[in-house]
Amino acid sequence: MLDKTATVFSHVKPGDTEFRTEGLRNFFKYRDLGIADATHGKVIAQLVIAGAAPEKGTGWHRHEADFHIVIMLKGWAKFMYEDKETLVEAGDCVHQRPGIQHFLFDYSPDMEYLEVVGPADFTTVDIEKGPAEVPAPAPWK
Repeated sequence: MLDKTATVFSHVKPGDTEFRTEGLRNFFKYRDLGIADATHGKVIAQLVIAGAAPEKGTGWHRHEADFHIVIMLKGWAKFMYEDKETLVEAGDCVHQRPGIQHFLFDYSPDMEYLEVVGPADFTTVDIEKGPAEVPAPAPWK
């Protein structure tokens, strides 16, 4: 008998899915990598790229997820993780522990990262006032 909850093989090529603006942030573009379907919603993997210059950033928020990593593939992004400013550059991997309050406030025009989150339907909770002051983003040249 076929187990309908078992993960399945998945192979997504760059031309199979497009970058879309429908995602958590309207100034980013997202490309689904097919992992949510392959894992029946246990995990999502998506590429995220800069779609517009940072104006206000993401605002303070936290995610309700069991697991969340960001692997910077190109460029850089600046985050506040609670009261610590963190520069994430190409090649870096960040594990965002469950519930960590954070704010992505600046990024390069060529920023691209891989985001892997479990479960796939994780939620984001906006926070009115975060634990620290956030620097202003630098203008793109």
